[in-house]
Amino acid sequence: MLLVTGGAGFIGSNLVASLNEAGRTDIVVNDALGRDGKWRNLGRRQLADVVPPGELIGWLDGRKLDAVLHLGAISDTTASDGDLVLETNFRLSRRLLEWCTATRTPFIYASSAATYGDGADGFDDDWSPEALRRLKPMNLYGFSKHLFDLAVVDRFARGAALPPQWAGLKFFNVFGANEYHKGEMMSLVAKRFEEAKAGKRVRLFKSHRDGVADGEQKRDFICVDDAVAVMRWLLDTPSVSGIFNVGTGQARSFRDLVSAMFHALGREPDIEYVDMPPMIRDQYQYFTQAKVENLRRAGYNAGFTPLEDAVDRYVTSFLNQPDRYR
Repeated sequence: MLLVTGGAGFIGSNLVASLNEAGRTDIVVNDALGRDGKWRNLGRRQLADVVPPGELIGWLDGRKLDAVLHLGAISDTTASDGDLVLETNFRLSRRLLEWCTATRTPFIYASSAATYGDGADGFDDDWSPEALRRLKPMNLYGFSKHLFDLAVVDRFARGAALPPQWAGLKFFNVFGANEYHKGEMMSLVAKRFEEAKAGKRVRLFKSHRDGVADGEQKRDFICVDDAVAVMRWLLDTPSVSGIFNVGTGQARSFRDLVSAMFHALGREPDIEYVDMPPMIRDQYQYFTQAKVENLRRAGYNAGFTPLEDAVDRYVTSFLNQPDRYR
């Protein structure tokens, strides 16, 4: 069996869908479904089991798994409960790493581009201990992911035991179907779609940095299908281990993103720029762009979907449909 933690979440449910579509049904999802309809992310899926978070460690006892894909986390970049975030994102990850090491189970986990902080030192996924220690995450979420990256790499550097395959994935700005439960953490396309469809003007933040025009704040936007393709490739390539950026390698502006959404709806872009709330100005990233050379050197040679094509498919196949779930 395959274990997917966070399997009812955004990236996790898309991974489960992709595996189902490839004929795999021996998938165990570890997640909390709650009462907000998150189960709909799995509404079309076939699963072997669904394990609540509090039962996971006991459930693992005596199991044999093909791989653990650890995507479960508190991913809210504004989270402030340090104890809860570290217990969920760091300490549980360590326990899973130890279990996979002891049972010789491949272990693929979600890190984050949030580990790079403000990006002043670039976005090079050099995972040497020296390079990782220079990173300065700007929020608690990024810090929790960074701590785990450091723990894994420290084991590697010391020659300590690790799973037969281990891979950390620094996801950049992933968007696509099944992100609707994420609230303010949804992509801008999902958050602003209903306004654009209703013929309203879409608001973007003004720039508060010299040299950056309003709407020209840039991110490395990657569609969830491409992120899933990287994980599927790693599953099929057990000789590859390391920490890898998962982005397109091409930064695009928020204006580009929203304009692509308008065009997918057959409308001309209608954008208004508003002041960024003071509380987030000091933590705001003006630019992210993944370096993907490590992934290429490891043998991943698939392309990445152009932004306009990815947004058009998201809008026409999901957001603008009566059933928008995958």
